[in-house]
Amino acid sequence: MNSNRKTTEMEDRKVILSTLWIFAMFNYVYADILTLFEPGMLEEIMTGSVGGIQFTQGFLLGAAILMETAIAMVLLSRVLKYRANRWANISAGTIHTAAVSLSMFLGTPALHYMFFGTIEIACTLFIIWYAWTWPNPEG
Repeated sequence: MNSNRKTTEMEDRKVILSTLWIFAMFNYVYADILTLFEPGMLEEIMTGSVGGIQFTQGFLLGAAILMETAIAMVLLSRVLKYRANRWANISAGTIHTAAVSLSMFLGTPALHYMFFGTIEIACTLFIIWYAWTWPNPEG
């Protein structure tokens, strides 16, 4: 009976972590979409440089890798075993918290970006805490 409860708690935690990554991803996407509506932003993007950041192939690859870590965590949170799952969530959560935190200090972020960024940071900090406090199901 106790083993079933531990299995259920383990699966529940996996589902919650996966759902938190989906929540974070929606916030990342909508922050970026709304940024496209800022006056002059599309023109600036078309030049290949925004706020002094050059959109090189390397920069875009780095951004793609960063976003893929969040996308992958939706799946990995559900399929990885306890130890790998816990550390993957702590690591990815830390990386995303740092990335969003740093992005909020580049230039003068718009209010909508600050709003989404605050929610994204709160979400990834919660992911870190939730994974950190995950009790080992094997005792």
